Amino acid sequence: MSAEEREAARSMMDKGELGQTPEQQRAGFDELFASRPLGDDVTLVERTLGGVPALDVRVAGADQDGVILYLHGGGYIIGSARTGANLAAPLSRRTGVPAVSLEYRLAPEHPFPAGIHDALAAYRELAGQNVVIAGDSAGGGLALAVLLAARAEGLPQPAGAVLFSPWTDVALTGPSIDSRGDYDPLFSRAHMAESAELYLGGADPHNELASPVFADLKGLAPLLVQVGSAEVLLDDSLRLVARAAEQEVDVSLDVVAGAPHVYQYFAGLMPEADEALDHAATFIKNRLRDKSVGGVA
Repeated sequence: MSAEEREAARSMMDKGELGQTPEQQRAGFDELFASRPLGDDVTLVERTLGGVPALDVRVAGADQDGVILYLHGGGYIIGSARTGANLAAPLSRRTGVPAVSLEYRLAPEHPFPAGIHDALAAYRELAGQNVVIAGDSAGGGLALAVLLAARAEGLPQPAGAVLFSPWTDVALTGPSIDSRGDYDPLFSRAHMAESAELYLGGADPHNELASPVFADLKGLAPLLVQVGSAEVLLDDSLRLVARAAEQEVDVSLDVVAGAPHVYQYFAGLMPEADEALDHAATFIKNRLRDKSVGGVA
């Protein structure tokens, strides 16, 4: 896709209205994403995982060893296991690995760290299997928090983690939160500040589980981070990757020029989105293979 085509795609998006209630935000998000077709080869089956509601994302033929635990985005305020299935399904299809999308609790009804407790409980139940955790936006930050919490608890790390446009700094200290505000077609500092306030419920935004970009990352599983340059959260990825590399974490970064937040949602429309999912699938398969044969994970 050319720079002009990416600009045209961004021009079709607009920033959401500030000041909406969580209920209004959820209704609007669900209208756009909760009924997107997943493909005739996909069946969703309700289950619980660590006592937390979830959806098995069953793609026909996806019966390889391992499991993808998917954590949906939505600023910790909106989204669901069903919206997470929109990205869990193509990852499962491309890897042949089963996926499960988690219905973790949302703020402000259940502020930080309720969602982390849910995601850790789900991971704890899966930890005997070969697991990759994946997530987008807030779900990417949540995936990192699970890795940190699992390390603190003495649980094994997953085989790897895939992070699409992760929100890693709810303190909003990255330069791009302001410098990219006019370029980002979806968010501004004000949008992110609204979500952060509701999520934190008065907690310290510099807590490493809320903002993993400030954490000691030593010993975490290998990471694949994908982000677009047209994002106020660009530096949430750039700083995370630099910190991970400095602390000897195996980390890879994909940046697509001009791409918006969680551009993987444009698979089938934007070649770079399909390429990103293909790369993520290769990462997942390689990490699961290396872990299963006792390689470095």
